[in-house]
Amino acid sequence: MNVNHYIGFDVHKKSVSYCVKTADGQIVEEGKLRATHDVLRQWAGERTEPWRGAMEATLFSGWIYDTLRPFAAELQMGHPALMKAIAASKKKNDKLDARKIADMVRCDLLPVCYVAPAEIRELRRMLRYRNLVVGQATRLKNKMSGLLMEVGAEYNKERLHGKQYFTQLLDTVAEVPDSVKDLLRLSRGAMETFETTQQQLLARLRKDPRLARRVMLLESIRGVGEVTALTWALEVGDAHRFSSVAHAVSYCGLTSALVSSADKQQRGPLSKQRNAHLQTVLIEAAKLAPRWNPQLAALHARELARGNRNRATLAVARKLVAYLLAVDKSGQPFEVRNPLVAETEAQEVA
Repeated sequence: MNVNHYIGFDVHKKSVSYCVKTADGQIVEEGKLRATHDVLRQWAGERTEPWRGAMEATLFSGWIYDTLRPFAAELQMGHPALMKAIAASKKKNDKLDARKIADMVRCDLLPVCYVAPAEIRELRRMLRYRNLVVGQATRLKNKMSGLLMEVGAEYNKERLHGKQYFTQLLDTVAEVPDSVKDLLRLSRGAMETFETTQQQLLARLRKDPRLARRVMLLESIRGVGEVTALTWALEVGDAHRFSSVAHAVSYCGLTSALVSSADKQQRGPLSKQRNAHLQTVLIEAAKLAPRWNPQLAALHARELARGNRNRATLAVARKLVAYLLAVDKSGQPFEVRNPLVAETEAQEVA
């Protein structure tokens, strides 16, 4: 299909500014639309020429992309950080931003970012909500401990959140104000609600046929549990978009920022340009995985011998990314490449 028009969209919560240009850069049309499904479909349905379009990836871009995609010859999303570097200017408004995006599309300068299929984004939204619920439950648990410490109550930290022990504690604890007991009961009720909610969300994700086999293969890696496998599958989407392990490690936020000039290179802290959801889950998994995986235990021991526990955890997380990427790309269960070497390393750790 011959594309005659190139359209840049500057998207916001309530409005979408657009600019239509020809291949030689002439402005055909520009304006602003209300950000609603019906308005966008009507506008796109009235286009008489085949068109390519692009927009910046933002919180509001997903549904707008899904609405306009069926009407476009090609529709893309641009990486926000890279688009700022290309289109930095002194004067900025919605109309000018739409023009610049149209020029990027027209000249093939748009820094395109990956857009996961709509069904994957739906499942990913559920998983992220589950993680939010788990975080809220953890805060409540900490608050319950804090309330007891504020009034000097004695309690067993390991058993505090057991239902039977908690009930007995409230009945037997001395010199605790009734207001604190009421707050503890409220917190306990909310915590149980959060636990039920996160279990229901996991159950729905577990039953999805698009994820079942993929998660099963990822769990063949010793030390990788259900939540880690689900997070990898839903946050990464298509594993083949990563050309190398280093690319995947960088996406997961496990590499430091690099400043290089002439013959000098300087490494900083871990880069903030990363998938924060994947980074958190992989770091937590890396703290526990060496208990069940001899290869990761040997790696952790070698790095720990150098004297830095955080770097040891980071090394394990990077190795986990390599394992996950290999399994996801191959579609085969995980197998140790050299069992004899792995067994020797495990014996040394033991």
